[in-house]
Amino acid sequence: MEHKGTVRLETDRLILRRFVVEDVQAAYRNWTSDDRTTEFLRWPTHRSVDVTDGILRHWVAEYARPDFYQWVIEPRDVGEPIGTISSVGMDEKVGAVEIGYCIGSPWWGRGYVTEAMAAVMAFFFDEVGVNRVEASFDPNNPGSGRVMQKCGLKYEGTRRQADFNNRGIVDSALYGMLASEWRSR
Repeated sequence: MEHKGTVRLETDRLILRRFVVEDVQAAYRNWTSDDRTTEFLRWPTHRSVDVTDGILRHWVAEYARPDFYQWVIEPRDVGEPIGTISSVGMDEKVGAVEIGYCIGSPWWGRGYVTEAMAAVMAFFFDEVGVNRVEASFDPNNPGSGRVMQKCGLKYEGTRRQADFNNRGIVDSALYGMLASEWRSR
């Protein structure tokens, strides 16, 4: 893999960019304080903007690392962040990256995450040179799985009680795509 860091990516409807500390109020308002958004995530709903501020400041500092990938999801017509997409795991030996994402519940069902995921996958396969992109989700959150299916990832299996989120210990459905499949699609 040839790491590039979190570079700006654009699609027809979205800007995927680095966070800046000025994003804290929008992040808190649009998703980090949203119990519906965090229900299937590993981190708790933020009860204070100070929690969001601390995390965003950490991410901004991490942008100095070329292997750190954390993007704002910002629809052009909204003009502010509504969520995030990032590398939540990486295996250098096999050239694999795991992608995670979340957006505020008011924007669910509009295709924003699918569009962001497709752009990030293209970046990882075409620019970073990964061998594999994967993502997993709690089967009780089928919307997340639909994003993976729409982006062409293949179902690889469900590991029973292999993960956790704010609902407790949960099953984890794994989807993946290889670079060879990306190139031949």
